[in-house]
Amino acid sequence: MYINPHVGAGHSPNLQRISQNTVAELSHVRLIATDMDGTLTQQGRFSAALLQTLEDLKAGGLTVLIVTGRSAGWVSGISSLMPVAGAIGENGGLFYPAKSEHPLLLTPIADVTEHRQNLALVFQELKLKFPQIEESGDNRFRLTDWTFDVAGLTLEELKIMGNLCQDMGWGFTYSNVQCHIKPQGQEKAIALLQVLQKYFPDYSPTQVVTVGDSPNDESLFNQRYFPLSVGVANVLKYADQLQHQPGYVTTAAEGEGFCELSSYILRKGN
Repeated sequence: MYINPHVGAGHSPNLQRISQNTVAELSHVRLIATDMDGTLTQQGRFSAALLQTLEDLKAGGLTVLIVTGRSAGWVSGISSLMPVAGAIGENGGLFYPAKSEHPLLLTPIADVTEHRQNLALVFQELKLKFPQIEESGDNRFRLTDWTFDVAGLTLEELKIMGNLCQDMGWGFTYSNVQCHIKPQGQEKAIALLQVLQKYFPDYSPTQVVTVGDSPNDESLFNQRYFPLSVGVANVLKYADQLQHQPGYVTTAAEGEGFCELSSYILRKGN
């Protein structure tokens, strides 16, 4: 569910700030599963502090997985170039283990060409009602979903798009960057559970902290899947729209918030 229709504008959720008192709860964390855009990035870029933090986490024995809405093309490079154990892309559609050139499809698709043709038809239906929407530049590098830019769209328009997609038998979500038409049931948390079972069977969900900032991270905030979740401070922009909200929120926004969280996790051994 990408929007909670029962939460109205103006609602101010009382989300708990992460603090020194949280260190004990973070002491069991062995794996960090994190969104990328708006969560690792700072104003659209990876900072030197972020890259150093990822290196520190690796040196400290922590495993980091990126769980992003970005395309297969993006994720292939990210998983090889960053100090991470791998990256889940397209909001749960596929997984690139670190340094692998071949993705594991997490959403079963019999014929990728036909699948993309069907996604294109759904996009054209949306475009009939919203002629201003334009296919994202990275859409050509995708396998499981179809994206267009979120900039300029209102919350009401996003709700309508979600309902239209549902009526056509498809899922829909959005982030601070893009809107995604996707197979129903393709969610970040479901994909993360699949990856943990196949590649990290020694890790339990209670040893994982999930991190995000946008509505497409909502499944990562669902305690039914992962008990411990954190939103970087810019998640507050979307808090009214989330049925499942993070357990904690950092003081800092974007990549600085991720570094803040990481400092508490690394402190557990001190």
